[in-house]
Amino acid sequence: MKQREETVKELLVRFQEFEDALNGESTSPLHHMRSEAITRFASMGFPNQRMEEWRSTNLNPIINTTFKTVLRFESHPQIQERIASHSYIGKDETRLVFLDGHLDPAISFVASMPKGVVVEDLATAMRTGPEMVLASLDTIGTLDQRNAFTELNSAFLIDGAFIYIPRGTTVEGVIHCVFVSTVSDQPTVSHPRVLVCCEENSQATVVESYLAFEDGVYCTNAVTEAVIAEGATLDHIRIQLESTDAFHVSSQFFQLHRNSTGTTTTISLGAKLARTDISAELADEGSECTLNGLVLGNGVQHIDNHTHIDHTKPHCSSHELYKNILDGEARSVFTGKIIVRKNAQKTDAKQLNNNLLLSESASADSKPQLEIFADDVKCTHGATVGRLDEEAIFYLRSRGIGAVDATTLLTYAFASDVVNRIKPQSIRAFLDGIIHNSLHQLS
Repeated sequence: MKQREETVKELLVRFQEFEDALNGESTSPLHHMRSEAITRFASMGFPNQRMEEWRSTNLNPIINTTFKTVLRFESHPQIQERIASHSYIGKDETRLVFLDGHLDPAISFVASMPKGVVVEDLATAMRTGPEMVLASLDTIGTLDQRNAFTELNSAFLIDGAFIYIPRGTTVEGVIHCVFVSTVSDQPTVSHPRVLVCCEENSQATVVESYLAFEDGVYCTNAVTEAVIAEGATLDHIRIQLESTDAFHVSSQFFQLHRNSTGTTTTISLGAKLARTDISAELADEGSECTLNGLVLGNGVQHIDNHTHIDHTKPHCSSHELYKNILDGEARSVFTGKIIVRKNAQKTDAKQLNNNLLLSESASADSKPQLEIFADDVKCTHGATVGRLDEEAIFYLRSRGIGAVDATTLLTYAFASDVVNRIKPQSIRAFLDGIIHNSLHQLS
């Protein structure tokens, strides 16, 4: 087993090799960001279970695996066919498709957009309009909200999605960012990045999907940043469907300004080990954020969600609902922190985490937290861990429904509370189908 210090040293050497392989791009505007990020990573090292924020998640399976970074785009026709037939990626829907972190232009498609809207890969955006990208890239999220994986994403950043919605513009339909990992003889790692900038009074729906079409060991280390300006609305959905042998680590940062609205829904169905950190800063009066999540775990999956909502100004509201369904020996972790600053009066914050255990071996850790420094607020939080209601099962069986179907029906009803809040009908329909299929496969 490798020591953590050895892995850190290996990554520092690989960073230098990575920059050398960029053939002169190390002099680009991204070079300064990369260099600062790798310096911070070297200083902090990997988190460990002695740290409160990581005590429930053992990162050794990731740290002890040697991953190869895919430096150049390679086409995979079979995957192109599968993407084209994928049920929830609309044929005429705007989509940026990335294979192992690189844009695949052959299967990406940008529909007709209102004037001024930008939907393109980060590499292109950095060539055509670097000032627009660098104004927001790597600028939100405080240092104490970042971790080693966030810094590694910035250090090894090659490509990703850049979405810019100008002032007063509404984008109809969905902007879909699809990240596909391929499986090879050696485990690979990709560092996808999504940057969304919504200017004043704009509106958009952005979906991120992370998936693989075959089982295998790889690591996805993703970062999403979203700046939501005054009066803007962003509806964000994130679907994690990685291989059951894969690792998935992600950080999401949302910054909301005056009278803006941001909603993000995180659906976690895949990966052997998954960790998601979400930070939302309500940076001005009247802003509102909603964080919803659904976990469906089986086998030996370990899925960890950490959320951090920071109320910094008065008259803001936040709503949070996370539901976990666990079977086999799966384990979920939920840690939700809401901070209400001293001058954030009239804050309205609600947080709820419900956990449903379908087997004796499944387990759920829940830690809701409130830190309130203001005195005129309405804040609630709660958590439940339990099994299906035997009386409800008996009632359904008394109406002629079999035991398996009764369990599936009640479990689906538990999950649908999150799924039904998703606005795009195509996404809801897809998730309905995959949840039904998954529940029938549960032990």
